[in-house]
Amino acid sequence: MNQIPEKLINFRVYENGVNFAGIVDAELPELESMTETVKGAGIAGEYDSPVIGHYQSMTLSLSWRTPTPRLLSLAAPKVHQLDLRGAIQVNDAANGQYKAVPLRVTVNCTPKSTKPGKLEVGSPTESSNEFEVTYMKIWYDGKEYIEIDKLNFICKIDGVDYLAAVRLALGG
Repeated sequence: MNQIPEKLINFRVYENGVNFAGIVDAELPELESMTETVKGAGIAGEYDSPVIGHYQSMTLSLSWRTPTPRLLSLAAPKVHQLDLRGAIQVNDAANGQYKAVPLRVTVNCTPKSTKPGKLEVGSPTESSNEFEVTYMKIWYDGKEYIEIDKLNFICKIDGVDYLAAVRLALGG
């Protein structure tokens, strides 16, 4: 392997194309399949069977050092379109050079909670937002790898739409 991804160099968060003001950390949604336990005659035990293309609640968390106008405006009870754009540091071992590889995550999300934080002299406030994500798309180095659209029955992973046959069966 000649390309060694080492770390995130930096990233920015945008809402509707506007860069956030403030220092923020982000925890991206986890893809955890919905499952059903299968057991019965003809099976030696039981196993959890994932429901194709269906995922548990997906949550995006933003952590801020202090409250900002962006943190507070993200409390609006509406769908927010957020775009997280980062640069991954990759060590190209073949030529001994570092390069920056783009990472982009786009989500449609609605606020679940907004925490202005705690007030303590000389300390960050530990402010945060938590969102329910219904749409997420991830690109790495310009290639689309994941698109999950819960409301439109889309589950594309590495170019394969695992819900295409389901949409067809449902008449859509």
